Amino acid sequence: MADWVTISALATAGGTLVLAGTTYASVRSANRAARVAEGTLLAGLRPLIVTSSSEDRLQHAGFGDRVILTLPGGRADVQVVEGRVYMAISLRNVGPGIGVLHGGFVGPVPESGDTDHAPLDAFRRLTRDLYIPPGEIGFWQTAFRDDDPEREAALALVDEGRFRVELLYGDYEGGQRVVTRFGVGRLDDGWTTTVIRHWQVDRRNPR
Repeated sequence: MADWVTISALATAGGTLVLAGTTYASVRSANRAARVAEGTLLAGLRPLIVTSSSEDRLQHAGFGDRVILTLPGGRADVQVVEGRVYMAISLRNVGPGIGVLHGGFVGPVPESGDTDHAPLDAFRRLTRDLYIPPGEIGFWQTAFRDDDPEREAALALVDEGRFRVELLYGDYEGGQRVVTRFGVGRLDDGWTTTVIRHWQVDRRNPR
């Protein structure tokens, strides 16, 4: 005679296993969908800063000591005033999210094959927030004044006529940080700049 109690228990256990498997698959699918949605949202907030175009409008970068640098589209400006060094670069945000500049690093042009950006603690933090909306232009600026320990090195780079600037920036929440390297060089009619490379700071680099 069949043991209906045992059969019923086994059937219940089997049904529970099927339900558990279905629930697990549903949870995994929901988690995967949530990750995709989160990735899509983050991608929509992500800035990408490059040099502005030569057709972009003229900008002016002012400093607290009344020095003003003039920035045509696609250009940089560097001025030495009574031993103080002032720098600015005209920029464009080609990403879909607003860009918030955090700081910059100024250094010599790296040796061929050098693919690492400067350590994050070497970046000079900006004294005020600089925002670049998506699809718009803006600028980065910095100054090396009399009491700045990096002033002599900056003067030497200006004398050489070429150097690199690395900018640290992210989205409006302070995340998705990126380092972008620019080359700056002197021409007969001023200073030119070009974007060289981008590094992801808070997520895996694609290369």
